[in-house]
Amino acid sequence: MTIDRRTFVGAAAALAATPAAARPATPAAFASKRPPLGERRFTSRVVEQEMQRVSTKIGDSKLRWMFGNCYPNTLDTTVRLGTVDGRADTFVITGDIDAMWLRDSSAQVAPYVHLAKADPRLAELFRGLIARQARCILIDPYANAFLEDPKAKTQLEWSLKDVTELKLGVAERKWEIDSLCYPMRLALQYWQATGDARPFDATWAEGARASIRTFREQQRKDGPGPYRFLRVSDRNTETLPSRGYGNPIRPVGLIASGFRPSDDACQYPFLIPSNLFAVSALRGLATVANEAKKDSALAQEATALADEVAAALRDYGTTKLRDGREVWAYEVDGYGNAYFMDDANVPSLSGLAYLGCVAPDDALWRRTEAAAWSDVNPYFFRGSAGEGIGGPHAGLRQIWPMSLIVRALSTNDPAVIRTCLKTIRDTDAGTGFIHESFDQDDPTTWTRHWFAWANGLFGELIVRLATTQPALLAGAL
Repeated sequence: MTIDRRTFVGAAAALAATPAAARPATPAAFASKRPPLGERRFTSRVVEQEMQRVSTKIGDSKLRWMFGNCYPNTLDTTVRLGTVDGRADTFVITGDIDAMWLRDSSAQVAPYVHLAKADPRLAELFRGLIARQARCILIDPYANAFLEDPKAKTQLEWSLKDVTELKLGVAERKWEIDSLCYPMRLALQYWQATGDARPFDATWAEGARASIRTFREQQRKDGPGPYRFLRVSDRNTETLPSRGYGNPIRPVGLIASGFRPSDDACQYPFLIPSNLFAVSALRGLATVANEAKKDSALAQEATALADEVAAALRDYGTTKLRDGREVWAYEVDGYGNAYFMDDANVPSLSGLAYLGCVAPDDALWRRTEAAAWSDVNPYFFRGSAGEGIGGPHAGLRQIWPMSLIVRALSTNDPAVIRTCLKTIRDTDAGTGFIHESFDQDDPTTWTRHWFAWANGLFGELIVRLATTQPALLAGAL
């Protein structure tokens, strides 16, 4: 059987799960799970201070322990700093796979961006990552994951025989809209946090234009475009139908995606949460282009495409449930066919407010989120260990803590937040970290022992709650 990313991480998690399951769910003494100081990849005085500040506000001892393990996990374990042409270069692996996903790397560092202005070395880390991402996009804007050495061939076993144009420096070539959106979001976050224009040079602008060009190619107004992907696998979510181009679409102005942010194949190529994210990300790109780069032409390109996709979303992006409620669809094909579900990976329908794609009180989104967190969604699971959203990637019954974190980040309701925190706390199998997924009835059955995105997202939630819900965070769960 061909080994793919899911098989790899499942096997790794199974090995890690044996000792974890043997430990008590709530250890008597919460010893830090961080690497020794001398083995940490990156340290920041301001991040350590932020950890101490927030930790004093957490009333639950186990939750405090988990925050201390998770919040610095990206810096502790995944960051590799260097230089290229005398300028900072930052490579950020996803965790248990030695490759950098554009999506994951952007999301992994986001919990620290508000501190970058106070720490020059942390700011340099961000500048290095923005530069690395631009160079990666220029290698291949259709790739989702990259190697540290841009001249190397992939060693990811599941990618070696893919039928696609696999270039040097590319680890995996699954076309996912959000892979180009996340670097745009990171650029905006850094600019707004620091006012530092140094990362936004000619290479960054060239990468941004390549991203816009790729989005336009995948509107498929003049044919399917240059991208195709086939993989031999026992899972249909690992390859694309129709000779690698995906299922048919009618060009209506939306952007086609081969794969979802879970790295699973789309059923209908117009993935609505990713198109909504593209609108938001392109508008953010226009802001950076105008304010930091002083490139009005680039800003106009980004804005024009955002406006076009937004109009298409209004016409084609919604569907009606059986009870008559209008909601955002998960995927559509432009012919009138629509698929409603939700997947825990962000962008998701339930994560649209967190990403800033919709207002938290938007009526259409509130209906959509309510449906996603119900039996209307085939990937909503409820068991004795909790309830939440999963997805095809980890399979049935597998709840992703990421869905719980995003839900808590998307509401001001103390009861909902408290329930999410309690479930997250009680489903770590005693490891002190956030896993990819856990069984709805058995938290000792889980996937991925080292998933930095999920760890960082949990840290981001706790940092936010320290400001927005201090009484809740200080109290008992």
